[in-house]
Amino acid sequence: MSGIQRFHPAFLAVELVSFVKGVFFIYFFLFVLKAQSTSGWVVWGRYILIAWSVWAIVNIFLKWRFHGYEVTERTIVLHEGVFVKTKRTAGLDRVHNQTSNTTFVHKWFGLTSLKLETGTSGDHGEVEFPVITQKEKERILSLIGLQQRETGREEGDEMLEAEAVRIVRFQSKKKDLIRASFTSLSFLAIFPLLSAAYSNLAVFFNLEDGAEGAWDYLVLHWWMLIILFVIALLISSVIGYVRVYLKYGKFTISDDHDKIYIEKGVANVTHFSIPKRNVQAVVVEQSLLKRLLGLASVKLISAGSSELESEETSSLYPFLPKHEAYRIIQDMLPHYEIQEQMGRFPRQVLWAKLLRPYYVTVLSIAGFLIFKPAFLWVSGILFILAVILRVLDYAFTSYIRHGDLIQIRSGALTTETFVTHKRRIQQATVTHSWLQRRFGIATLSFTNRADPTHVSELYGVSREEAGEFYDWYKQKSASS
Repeated sequence: MSGIQRFHPAFLAVELVSFVKGVFFIYFFLFVLKAQSTSGWVVWGRYILIAWSVWAIVNIFLKWRFHGYEVTERTIVLHEGVFVKTKRTAGLDRVHNQTSNTTFVHKWFGLTSLKLETGTSGDHGEVEFPVITQKEKERILSLIGLQQRETGREEGDEMLEAEAVRIVRFQSKKKDLIRASFTSLSFLAIFPLLSAAYSNLAVFFNLEDGAEGAWDYLVLHWWMLIILFVIALLISSVIGYVRVYLKYGKFTISDDHDKIYIEKGVANVTHFSIPKRNVQAVVVEQSLLKRLLGLASVKLISAGSSELESEETSSLYPFLPKHEAYRIIQDMLPHYEIQEQMGRFPRQVLWAKLLRPYYVTVLSIAGFLIFKPAFLWVSGILFILAVILRVLDYAFTSYIRHGDLIQIRSGALTTETFVTHKRRIQQATVTHSWLQRRFGIATLSFTNRADPTHVSELYGVSREEAGEFYDWYKQKSASS
């Protein structure tokens, strides 16, 4: 297919709905909550918001009218710009990851969106088709697959020649969604919403006197208060479950010899794929609640993927049982074996952490002495919290090298286990400050390819281990 193609007219509806979602609460605030206000900033805010909205709607139409794309057997050419025209070309063989997202507006028209990541850093690293047909999406993906197979044959890549047999590793079930709803604490969302709704309605209907009398009545009849609380909790739990179901329902993790596939969502359906050879590292994250429940969230650090978006795309199901998450990683990426037992740091690392400067506490002391001396006691609380967090960080930090893998775990309230292969490390650095030299320790940092570059840092390794790590990493060049 040749010639510049314009996006489907449904582009107007998709962009308009996205714009309305972005400005809805601003309109609600200025025109509903502040409906009776005559303040200058409110009046001018309304005029500016209306003018901006008119320009945004006009700009949406202009983008649909003047933007387009061309897809050949080897390249994608994007034609962008309204007043200043630009033409951007991306090679199909440079595409690393692809994400397809189908919102409820796309579903109305039987369309979808497609985003391709090429591995180039910056704004030009992505090629996006906001509205295309399913047939066109499949055509583009087939051309990408064909081009990458040709490139693989030229480079002697046998993986791209393997027969693609997809294996389903995980599918979300009802119990998984209930567990996700509880772990995300979404069932508590109704209480701040009810409080906000009451505060806003009280302004218009003078509810304070009636509410005070009702509260006094409920305090005397405490059993009714308990019943109302339970009813509100049940309603909130249902709302939380529906919210989680719409976002994580039909969540499927599968893979073949070449790629990992993630599909999720009911309201907005997302399809994501990442070549296994592009996986730079595996990150297992556990919040305090997830640690108590034995759950974990797994994220794949990929060459060419944006770290800002990877939370929503290259993240595996964020409420997996920890051991099941380890099993899935081992099955899909056998080279990334996660070890349960890791080496703890010696006690002098804790003293070094505790002796590091407390910048936030010092700044708070200076600020309170200048502006609010009566609140100086808050600095004491900040200092105690900082000490507790450093002790927890020491308690949960551990490290191990096994084979060609390095694995580190760090964090206080939220722990992160990071696993990467020696071949995937782009740069390694060993540093030691004056304080660290007194305790015979150093800081180990290394980078992996991503957008932006992912930097991992480990404070407190012994000087001997830092030297051994550096020698271990230098062997990468000899074995390449």
